[in-house]
Amino acid sequence: MTLLQIAFFLLSTLALASAIMVITRRNAVHSVIWLIVTLFSVGGVFLLLHAEFLFAVQVILYVGGIMVLFLFVVMLVNLDVAAKQAQFNRQWQLALATAIVLMAELAYGIYRGHEGFTLAQASAAPATMGNTQAVALALYQDYMLPVEIASVLLLVAMVGAVVMAKRKLE
Repeated sequence: MTLLQIAFFLLSTLALASAIMVITRRNAVHSVIWLIVTLFSVGGVFLLLHAEFLFAVQVILYVGGIMVLFLFVVMLVNLDVAAKQAQFNRQWQLALATAIVLMAELAYGIYRGHEGFTLAQASAAPATMGNTQAVALALYQDYMLPVEIASVLLLVAMVGAVVMAKRKLE
């Protein structure tokens, strides 16, 4: 085994274990911390796959921004009241059926062996252009208009949120 394979197996095992910890912890703050570990592990896998742009987006946007937002929401919500409320566990039949279907798919994939897990051929990207440069060229050359429309929509949504928050404060 090469060093890259060992690193991949370590990162993927860490991502899987921390994802299990996210859904099994009773303390919401601990779940958010384990989610941060999961997102860092997935970012490490992106880095091993030479997807530097996805790694940077994963760390800066998700770990840096979204997780801080989650932590603030968890800390602002009154967890004592939430713990005393009735839990939503009335859909265990649907969860059981979904788990059975997923286990059947996994068993079929294992039964088929290597042929069941064939991947598509990688596209032939120019060797002179890096991953980040290819994403930047696609965003700002081929998809310039949709990116600008999305940025204007996000700006309008941000201004609207500020106006609505200001009305509630007055």
